[in-house]
Amino acid sequence: MDAIVNIVLPVFAIMGAGYAVGRAGLLGAQASGALNAFVFYVALPALFFGSMAQIEVSQVFYWPFIAAFGGGLIGTFGLALLVAVFVFPNRLAIHALHGMSAVFSNTGYMGVPLLLIAFGDAGLLPGIIGTVITGVVMMAATTVLIELDGEGDETATQLARDALLGVVRSPLLLSAVAGLLWSWAGLPVPTPLARFCDLMGSTAGPCALFAMGLFMVGKPLTAGLGEVGWLSVLKLLVMPGITYWLAFHVMEMEPVWAQGAVIQAALPTGALVFVLANQYGLYIQRATAAIVVSTLLSVGTLSALFLYFGVS
Repeated sequence: MDAIVNIVLPVFAIMGAGYAVGRAGLLGAQASGALNAFVFYVALPALFFGSMAQIEVSQVFYWPFIAAFGGGLIGTFGLALLVAVFVFPNRLAIHALHGMSAVFSNTGYMGVPLLLIAFGDAGLLPGIIGTVITGVVMMAATTVLIELDGEGDETATQLARDALLGVVRSPLLLSAVAGLLWSWAGLPVPTPLARFCDLMGSTAGPCALFAMGLFMVGKPLTAGLGEVGWLSVLKLLVMPGITYWLAFHVMEMEPVWAQGAVIQAALPTGALVFVLANQYGLYIQRATAAIVVSTLLSVGTLSALFLYFGVS
């Protein structure tokens, strides 16, 4: 419980600092957008490249773990989209961000620290793989769906082209692929480059959270609480439930890997959802509310999960 609280409280403290600065008007009206652009185009690409370039490609493909964690993600994402079509009708791009809010775990900022606390060094690799699946695969899928939304008069060929270009142009996906190719080629990462990526990448989480705080000024988070509550149920209960079934009753893997998959599935919504929503100018308020509410509720749900697994 203390470990979880000690990780969650700084998250809210950074958002609170951004909100206070925004209320005081110290950084100007465009600060949130500018900071979000820095995260999207500079900090996260450095983090993704540095992370991918310094791990063995073969380590990323541990299929039982990928099937369990990825299966929970895909199943929950499909359920979120299905319900959204009938209960929260809107355009495809909004549904895509709705689904992303339901499954995008805060693996980097909360997941890896929690797994290291729970399992020591044995928890690092499951944390890295979970971050790759969440950050690369989910980002690509959501970007494709947003780009497929179109303006209503494009042909199928034009929509497919726009979707492909949207993925190819994404600095997050390009940096991750570049890092994997670097690692696959067996090239050493020069110390100055590795240090640059570490330093720049370490700013991504705090800056994204600070930008969220700036954005919240003057915007009520209580709007759409029914939808936000549903997203929190999907994120904190449904996704870990599906992942638990796959990890413990379908796949065969060591307990650390199985528990690591479930813990990462049970994490609250990550700040990168806000970054992508803000980049497209869509679903920003709902994404922000989903992050805040799920993070607050996760103190209780993650504590219960740790007790169930006997992790102390």
